[in-house]
Amino acid sequence: MNTDSELNFLRLRRIKFKEGLSMRIIAVANQKGGCGKTTTAVNLAAALASNKKKVLLIDLDPQSHATMGLNVNSDISIYNVLSKLTQRKAALSQIVRKVDENFDIAPSSVVLSALEQELAGEIGRESRLWEVITDMRGNYDYILIDCPPNLGLLTINAVRATDEIIIPVEASRFAIDGIGQLLDIINLVKDRLNHKVEHNILVVNFDSRLRHSFTMLDKIKSTFRKKIFDTIVHVNVRLKEAQNSGTHILNFDKYCRGAKDYFSLSREIITIREKAAGVKAAEPQAMAALEKRMEEVLKEELPKFKFTEVNLTLSAPEAKQVHVAGDFNDWKVSDDSLMKRENGNWTIKFNLVPGRYRYRFVKDGEWLEDPNNPKQAKNPYGQLDSLIEV
Repeated sequence: MNTDSELNFLRLRRIKFKEGLSMRIIAVANQKGGCGKTTTAVNLAAALASNKKKVLLIDLDPQSHATMGLNVNSDISIYNVLSKLTQRKAALSQIVRKVDENFDIAPSSVVLSALEQELAGEIGRESRLWEVITDMRGNYDYILIDCPPNLGLLTINAVRATDEIIIPVEASRFAIDGIGQLLDIINLVKDRLNHKVEHNILVVNFDSRLRHSFTMLDKIKSTFRKKIFDTIVHVNVRLKEAQNSGTHILNFDKYCRGAKDYFSLSREIITIREKAAGVKAAEPQAMAALEKRMEEVLKEELPKFKFTEVNLTLSAPEAKQVHVAGDFNDWKVSDDSLMKRENGNWTIKFNLVPGRYRYRFVKDGEWLEDPNNPKQAKNPYGQLDSLIEV
């Protein structure tokens, strides 16, 4: 058994464990426009930051309402991170702009609307955002994603990248009827990509002066039961005034009803929802002890695994970089997946436990199957994955 592979196996398991305890990724999505989606994304991010949480808001909407609503100006945007055709390629960390203490934004621009067409024929197109967010793990406590008001490829990218989705819903019949389409997208990602996403309903723009509002609230509660936040965001003109002034509600009027509602939502997410998910904000000493115990458990279990060494080779003398991505590394392209170059051939060795694995090479950003491996299977996108039987 290869010692380096054992340590790598242990490290990957440990990283996966830590990721589950550290950063939460939450998308705010609803294909219906005017439902308070961007208002929720911006003000929830500000409220979480006011709770001493480090927050990044990604504006994934080509309309750029979150970017404009926070008065952020930038000559590069999330498009420069996700696009392969842009002449000014950037990393996610390079486009981040500071809004307030603990609150950053990755701005958007109208050119982002061209990305869906660019990605249409790409392999792994639905995972582009997830790949770039992975590099930010450890930098933030929360990443919020403001989705576009449709169910296109950008929204699918957000669903793939996130752990949970907040669906803002007004207390009206038509708003309720539209939720089913978004839930279909969530289930599609779960079935095709084996990625489960939790969703919760947030009632917004609630007018307590109207009897109809309470009637629809009861219907929402009976329909979605435990999938509803206790917090309700009430109609409050100060929320719109804050947006028009280029800031969030906690800067504009922290004592108004809207500010109190979003602060309440942030506390609910931090406390009740995290406890329900088994994720608690521990003291540094407690977290260190938990990590140490996890590592001890993994070391105890490691000898029980029977590893088989796997060697992969690709002839690509013209390539600058070649990675291997597959089921065994969560399809991540990182330093760990980088192959070594030897006389025009790219090679990598690693150990796998018994099983059947899919994989593909990534040559200078281009995804392709292994030409030396006749064992292949079609993936959900009409392309071929290479197979390893261990």
